[in-house]
Amino acid sequence: MAAAGAALAALTEDYLASLRAERGLAAATITAYRRDLRQYLSHLGSGAPDAASVAGFVAAQHDAGLAATTVARRLAAVRGFHRFLLAEGLADDDPTRLVDSPQRRRALPKALTVEETFALLEAPDPTHPGGRRDRALLEFLYATGCRVAEAVGLDELDLDLIEGTALVTGKGSKQRLVPVGTAARRALEAWLPDRSALRTARSGRAVFLNLRGGRITRQGVWEVVRAAGRRAGLADGVASPHVLRHSAATHMVEGGADLRTVQELLGHASISTTQVYTRVSPRHLLEVYRTTHPRS
Repeated sequence: MAAAGAALAALTEDYLASLRAERGLAAATITAYRRDLRQYLSHLGSGAPDAASVAGFVAAQHDAGLAATTVARRLAAVRGFHRFLLAEGLADDDPTRLVDSPQRRRALPKALTVEETFALLEAPDPTHPGGRRDRALLEFLYATGCRVAEAVGLDELDLDLIEGTALVTGKGSKQRLVPVGTAARRALEAWLPDRSALRTARSGRAVFLNLRGGRITRQGVWEVVRAAGRRAGLADGVASPHVLRHSAATHMVEGGADLRTVQELLGHASISTTQVYTRVSPRHLLEVYRTTHPRS
């Protein structure tokens, strides 16, 4: 039993109605699914669907130059439709079960150049407490590659400026020891007297405070980084705490650090997450080529 043509078109509306009723999908999502299924039925023409026709539809999407994410979404709509038909007893088989979803290419992390990073780190005005706090926070983020929550949660007992280390608490409450470089240590040493002066009953043991004496928030960290980005002349939206984390890892790998070390620094559970940094930037590739290739 296999429906085709006009019969399938009518059944798509039954499928979309079930999505609205059972899964409560937004109207925009239903509209996108309807559009995807119309394109699929147009590809089928009057033929009955089978694994070859579904695979042909996916190939046609790739040939049209669509992004893998778009192709994956369209196949998801088709897959859901055929599973609906099978579950309702309207089809004997699911022709999508043998068709693999397209692999989504993992995007390279955004990273600043070393020059842009230094401009960002040096943007705060060190002549007042807020500027010294911002400089210490930025230097800490770049030195350690920490996540925002890890910097926000840092307490004074976690910080050892004599040894140049910090104990940070990451995802799943897992702790790791990270190095704090010379520049970050100096910035923290300049900030800590201000921190002592700003401390209130709300401060607790937090290293990074807002200027009212409370522990700085995640939003506060984002604002510090964005403001520094503007002062450094970076384009809007370029500077963020996550970009500083990516930049630290990228610069270390480009400087010769091994992936296991970078994995430990960033607190990645799997080395596969860290391997994205092995795809060096085109600029670094050209620099290495020019300095190492005999005929460059």
